[in-house]
Amino acid sequence: MDLVLSDKKTFVTGASSGIGQAIAMKFATEGAEVFILDLNEEGGTKTENAILEAGGSACFHKLDVTNPEQVQDLFSQLGPANILVNNAGISSIGNVENTFPEEMDRIYSVNVKGVYNCLHAAIPGMKENGGGAILNMASIVSKVGISERFAYSMSKGAVFAMTLSVAKDYLDSNIRCNCLCPGRIHTAFVDDYLEKNYLDNRDEMFDKLSKFQPIGRMGKPVEVAALAVFLCSDKASFITASAYDIDGGATLLR
Repeated sequence: MDLVLSDKKTFVTGASSGIGQAIAMKFATEGAEVFILDLNEEGGTKTENAILEAGGSACFHKLDVTNPEQVQDLFSQLGPANILVNNAGISSIGNVENTFPEEMDRIYSVNVKGVYNCLHAAIPGMKENGGGAILNMASIVSKVGISERFAYSMSKGAVFAMTLSVAKDYLDSNIRCNCLCPGRIHTAFVDDYLEKNYLDNRDEMFDKLSKFQPIGRMGKPVEVAALAVFLCSDKASFITASAYDIDGGATLLR
C-alpha cells in the first residue's frame, strides 16, 4: 500500500525503544523523514542508526517532553512537522490509597503535560503549513477499569480527552488528531517488570498477562506501528477524533 509518506516530516517522541522505536522505523520504511525525540541518548541514537542503516531518513534529538521551553525551542529549530506522534510515556502501578502526590505529579508531568507541551509547540506550525496529522498514545485504561492503575489511567484518560479536543478545534485547519489504545504489548518493559517482580514464577505471570487479551497473546510493537503509520497517512484522510483499540479484543470481548 502506498501510504504517501515520502518526505513527510515526522516527529516521534519516546522513540528510543519499544513501541516508539517500532513506529519511528515503520515511518522511515514508508519514506518519511523521521525525527526521533527522546531523553535517552543511547537508545535514540540506536534507533537513528538502525533507520539509517536500512536506508531511511532519521535524526535523533535529545528532548525532555516535560520541559516546555525545551520543547518549544526544538520544535522551532526543526520547523513545522507534517506528522506528530506523541508516544513518550511512563507507567505507574497502584490504587488511589497507595498512589501518593509525588507519583501523581511524576505521571502527570510526562503522560499529560508532555503531550500538551508537544501539541502546543507543533500545532501553530502545522496550521501555517496547511495541516497535518497527530497521533497520541492512549491506552485501553482510558476506556476500561484495570486494577492497580490509578495514576496511569488518569493520565491516559487525559490523553483521550485531549485527542478529541484537538480534533474538534482544528478541523478547519486541516489537522487530524487520533489516538491509539493498546492493550498489553510485549516490549522490554514487560520483560524487565517480570524479572523484577516475579522472578520465581515469571513464565506463569507471562502466560497470565498474555491471556488477559482474549486473542491469547500480547501484541507486538510492529503491529502497533503498522496502525500508527496508516492513521497518519493520506489513506486515513477521513479519520479524525477516533480512538483505535489495538488490544487483542481486551476492551470489547472480556
